[in-house]
Amino acid sequence: MIRRRLHPRRPHPPHPQPHPSHPHPRPPAPPHHPPHPTVRPQDHGPHPYVVDINRAAHQNNNYRTTLWTGPHLQLTLMTLRPGEDIGLEVHQDDDQFLLIVEGQGIAQMGPSRRNLTFRQPVFNNSAVFIPAGTWHNITNIGRTPMRLYSIYAPPHHRRGTVHHTKAIAEKMGD
Repeated sequence: MIRRRLHPRRPHPPHPQPHPSHPHPRPPAPPHHPPHPTVRPQDHGPHPYVVDINRAAHQNNNYRTTLWTGPHLQLTLMTLRPGEDIGLEVHQDDDQFLLIVEGQGIAQMGPSRRNLTFRQPVFNNSAVFIPAGTWHNITNIGRTPMRLYSIYAPPHHRRGTVHHTKAIAEKMGD
């Protein structure tokens, strides 16, 4: 049996016409901004600075590069090779924030070197908050480099620090 519609199909409502007092029903599109240029791997602090932080992290091939150091805050870029870790460490006086830009890994934290009670997978766009005095480590468990940035408050590394490899950082005691 074929059923017939009792009501004919209604046409879509017409697009709303702008009110005479508001000639533009939609806000104007934001102006086009050209992409940020290639990031120079140097410390730009303590001067005002704007950067596409994800692009800077993707361009960084060093184990650690300080990108900005001020009197109360520092931003470093890091790249961990597959299987590499930051190294179990604690910063007694620095809170730390990490953002994983690319890659996958494991974050471990705890009250002591032998008591890492927190273990969580991390991946693109994972934010990791590390309170001062907390032992921590990040390990790249992926097959590609893990790229991240780290914010320390107050600064932890010497202004302008660049470590091409983890071995260099360890040799310098950093």
